[in-house]
Amino acid sequence: MKKWEILHKTKNIKHITNEQIIEVLLNNRGIVTAKDKDSFLHSSLDSITAKAIGVDEYEIKKALARIGKAIEQKESVVVYTDYDADGVCSGAIMWETLNDLGARVMPYVPHRVDEGYGLSQKGIDRIVNTHKVKLIVTVDHGVSAQSAIEYARKKGIDTIIIDHHLPSDKLPTCEACVHTTSLCAGGLTWFTARELYKKFGAKISHWEEKVREFLELASIATVADLVPLKDANRTIVKYGLSEINQTKRLGLKALLREAGLRIGKIGTYEIGRMIAPRINAMGRIVHALDALRLLCTKDTDKADTLAKLLCEVNTQRQQLTQEASAQAFMLVNEEKIIFVAHKNFNQGVIGLVAGKLVEKYYRPAVVISLSEQYAKASARSVPGYNIVDALKSTSNILESVGGHPMAAGFTVEASKLDTLKEMLLAHANKNLTDDLLIKTIRADLEVPIGVVTLALFNALSDLSPFGVGNPEPTFVSRNIDILAAGVVGKDGTHLKLKLRQPTAQGGDSIVDAIGFGLGEIYETLSSKVPIDIVYGVSTNEWNGKTSLQLKLKDVRVPVVMK
Repeated sequence: MKKWEILHKTKNIKHITNEQIIEVLLNNRGIVTAKDKDSFLHSSLDSITAKAIGVDEYEIKKALARIGKAIEQKESVVVYTDYDADGVCSGAIMWETLNDLGARVMPYVPHRVDEGYGLSQKGIDRIVNTHKVKLIVTVDHGVSAQSAIEYARKKGIDTIIIDHHLPSDKLPTCEACVHTTSLCAGGLTWFTARELYKKFGAKISHWEEKVREFLELASIATVADLVPLKDANRTIVKYGLSEINQTKRLGLKALLREAGLRIGKIGTYEIGRMIAPRINAMGRIVHALDALRLLCTKDTDKADTLAKLLCEVNTQRQQLTQEASAQAFMLVNEEKIIFVAHKNFNQGVIGLVAGKLVEKYYRPAVVISLSEQYAKASARSVPGYNIVDALKSTSNILESVGGHPMAAGFTVEASKLDTLKEMLLAHANKNLTDDLLIKTIRADLEVPIGVVTLALFNALSDLSPFGVGNPEPTFVSRNIDILAAGVVGKDGTHLKLKLRQPTAQGGDSIVDAIGFGLGEIYETLSSKVPIDIVYGVSTNEWNGKTSLQLKLKDVRVPVVMK
């Protein structure tokens, strides 16, 4: 059973205009003042300043100065990325920017298993063996890499950090640390690239256009990294989607074609569910360098080849995730926190498996890939339970730990797993209350379905892009008649309904609805019993016609009191 929470308390508003609905939606998102509303509805790239995003202007100046020296003295520079979509997109932005500005620059992407996350001594040694490097620019990591930065310094290498993760205790000692937690690395790297072009790009024609085109990569990174779509993040994605839908980037065009997507029809859903997973798959299963090559290539044939490779590896990733998830489901017990470990779990997919466990059982999940000495683990949580805090309560037995309240990763000696499990269960039993284990669906307001029209759908687009921090507008309607019901998709996974509700004017409102993943509800429905629904608003295109379609999030058959 899911809990429904309706944010606007006025029930079943029979007469409400689209403008009034938009006002309610803005208020529900904390956008109340006229200034905030204007900023939200008419966001500008000019509003993305160092102060606005929480970046130290002095650190930006130091970063620009050191990069300027590297360009002027023809020093060898390495852009050291992370291996996920945020890191790869950030790496592409920074590598292309420095190359365009005349730097002698090469990208470096670590291997997930051989080197692990972030700047490492092994990675630095590999760079030293292939490049006479004088400067490393990290993107999407580095803020907690004090020991690795010291190691690089002993090798005669300076380091500039561009990162959005939480630092350990203090920022590391480096040439410059461009840091904020309000953006993902892609957004922060885009901001840094813009500053670099402003300072050094005077002789480059149309550099403003190049910076704007980088927003397509920054928007992919922002959606992929699940940062809240508020303020600068929302602005980056809003303008980035415009760039993606007219992209000139050969690799991105090839990836969209191979994924079966149409330019002009790309939104946050397509990024989050189809584009980002294909980029992420490379770092999870093989090596992310080819994902970076795809984004940066100027060769059409190479773009097609690499796009096919990304899609093939993503299919492999899906298969590995499915197999590991099925195995993990069999290991689940009744305790408050799921703790599963197996030697067959691929390190690259354990985070995805943890997510599947949370989705199915709605409990925090820890999934561990076993080896003889050390075990790698990923954890996912439910809202209200900070999984990093839980893990840090056991930090005395962990080798390393990092992440966010909803997702984390760590390394632990295999011999300490039983102790770790006991400590995590004790923390969960003390801090994870039963109410947090009930999934809550938050709806904006309750309305009759007659209020929901194509005109409203079009009006709602002013609030987009939707995602974490700016959720899709969601409504509740009650006492709805079922005209037709069925299941669609493989194994009857999805619920398909035709719904009716009498209007205040004496007619009927009739609308189609689809419930993805709600096929199991079908057996509980009857045409003789009205239902309550919670849903978003979408459209369906068929034979050149566009019609309204409700996107169901949950369906309830009200209990009739005798």
